[in-house]
Amino acid sequence: MNLLDHLRRMAGNNLWSNDRLYRAVFALEPGEFEAERSSFFRSIKATLNHILAVDHLYLDFLEEGGVGAAAHDDYVPFEEARALFAAQLAADRRLIAFCDTLSEADLDRRVITDRREDGMISEKIGDILAHVFLHDIHHRGQVHAMLSGTSVAPPQLDEFLLDYDLKLRQAEVERLGL
Repeated sequence: MNLLDHLRRMAGNNLWSNDRLYRAVFALEPGEFEAERSSFFRSIKATLNHILAVDHLYLDFLEEGGVGAAAHDDYVPFEEARALFAAQLAADRRLIAFCDTLSEADLDRRVITDRREDGMISEKIGDILAHVFLHDIHHRGQVHAMLSGTSVAPPQLDEFLLDYDLKLRQAEVERLGL
């Protein structure tokens, strides 16, 4: 497998992992989604909103959309989990579509990132994608840990890549069109 294929699989993993995580979130008791918890962002709601806000920022950079830092700075947090999930699903599908258009040479192509406090910084597309996946995995892990303190068991999020785990994800992968 080459790096481009790996990044495309990671884009699919983002969609699949978010789908699994949100299905657990939908089963929470009233008040658990927004309840203050011990984590970097103080609730499941705040953490999931942060993931989406940062996805919007990096998608704008990658797509060279011209919105820049405002894609994050002007983000309006969602209050309700289902609306947040719908927006996350749209962002995940945009990321998959973006990765599907790339060539191997595109991974070294540079795009400008608007770092308001540090100015415009040129970054490689491959590095941005790797960062986005690490960022999302990091914060999904925080949500996963916060779910441990709720009425809902956290879902398995590491059954995506291996053939051994195919039986555990097959229905979801087909439902999601992956």
